[in-house]
Amino acid sequence: MIHIENLIKQYGQDIVLDIPTLDIPKAQCFGLVGNNGAGKTTLFRLILDLIRASSGTVTIDGKDVKTDESWKKYVGCYLDEHMLLTFLTPDEYFKTLAKMYELSTDDLNKHLDSFEILFNNEIIGKKKYIRDLSKGNIKKVGIAAAFLGNPQVILLDEPFENLDPTSQNRLKKIILTELSEKNTSFLISSHDLAHVTDICDRIVLLESGRIIKDLKTEKQSMADELSDYFNR
Repeated sequence: MIHIENLIKQYGQDIVLDIPTLDIPKAQCFGLVGNNGAGKTTLFRLILDLIRASSGTVTIDGKDVKTDESWKKYVGCYLDEHMLLTFLTPDEYFKTLAKMYELSTDDLNKHLDSFEILFNNEIIGKKKYIRDLSKGNIKKVGIAAAFLGNPQVILLDEPFENLDPTSQNRLKKIILTELSEKNTSFLISSHDLAHVTDICDRIVLLESGRIIKDLKTEKQSMADELSDYFNR
């Protein structure tokens, strides 16, 4: 589904990302972990063509993200609140996106209903601008928006950050349901090792822009190996 080849991002003399090759197949829940500055967000931005690589390629379903924009129709993402139209209310924002995706009102309402357990009656119908919501509720809006339009791939950067423990567990259930029912591919970057190992089939550890570990074992083994690495 996603193929990375000789991907390098360089600022001046500093190489911040260097990945010779990486393949992420369809219907995989792929976790990305690493300390601050490891290159996680840089990798996501390169995959989404938000920044240009110094060299190398990223393809999604065989389409080069730099030269073919058709992949954007089936890729959803939420990296941070700058991706949102924060001068709108959540209701207005979702209706705007529904028009872009050519979704009916019924389809939009069905989608929002599936997130009601996460929204906890704090998002829809409150007549409050997105910019005035709490950080956790802003994140909930962005995550729900990333799922709109039945994407085949969803990228989420630090999705558990600023969410209370109940919301974190509810989000995990939503991700696992989407994965099992629709075979959606997930790329999830997080500092929360417990949540990542709970839901991901595979976890890649980045350090200084390079892949240190590519773990595909059973969940407890991945958790133990990551714990040993970060406690060294």
